[in-house]
Amino acid sequence: MMGILNVTPDSFSDGGRFIDPDAAVSHAREMIAAGAGIIDVGGESTRPGAPPVSSEEELARVLPVVEALGGEPDVPVSIDTRHAVIARACVDAGASTINDVSGFRDPAMIGVAAACDAGLVVMHMLGEPQTMQDEPHYDDVVAEVRGYLLARARELEEAGIARERIALDPGIGFGKTTQHNLALLRDLDAFVETGYPIVVGASRKRFIGDVTGESEPDKRLAGSVAAAIWSASRGIHVLRVHDVRETVAALAVTDAVRWADR
Repeated sequence: MMGILNVTPDSFSDGGRFIDPDAAVSHAREMIAAGAGIIDVGGESTRPGAPPVSSEEELARVLPVVEALGGEPDVPVSIDTRHAVIARACVDAGASTINDVSGFRDPAMIGVAAACDAGLVVMHMLGEPQTMQDEPHYDDVVAEVRGYLLARARELEEAGIARERIALDPGIGFGKTTQHNLALLRDLDAFVETGYPIVVGASRKRFIGDVTGESEPDKRLAGSVAAAIWSASRGIHVLRVHDVRETVAALAVTDAVRWADR
């Protein structure tokens, strides 16, 4: 379970709630207590249409939080960033994973990855946050996203990065329509079968609102938990969620039913 910690003023669901480092660290500890196995710290909103922030601003947002959490062995930290300078600084400060929504397209990010032993999450995104929802098109979304991720993984391995450090994320909501997102979730087997650990982040996304009719992201808990249970049932390895306690509880019930004595 990867708990989402956005230290941004403008994230689509919880922007501004954890911009204060003390509030962010407190929330991280709450998520760990609720069952999160890793905290994913992000300082730049990647919601559709979000403007980029300077590296200086992004680093000022995330570094105090990573430094506060990175020294605690029971709080593994992931840094959610597209920028090499941020990734490098946060790994040095104790982050154990680099989560790159742009899929390590930047050669400088590959250089950072090759120079450390952090885990890597390689995500698929069509274009950039500012443009990714401008009429996204695929001939076969599952095949194209899978092929892209495998190509990115091969490039990382060719740079000397061990396969076991790499996880793949189909990028739910990043340059996809509701139907694209549903197809990716339906066919998660195609990603699990690659042999790489698979990360799914469907929590509170717009497609859940489209399905349920709920326009407010923080009221999409039921749909988010349903997506998490479905994803877990398909064999994915990491769920990236806002609502850790509720998701952990739902999965615990699911597992109890699955393994109940007959």
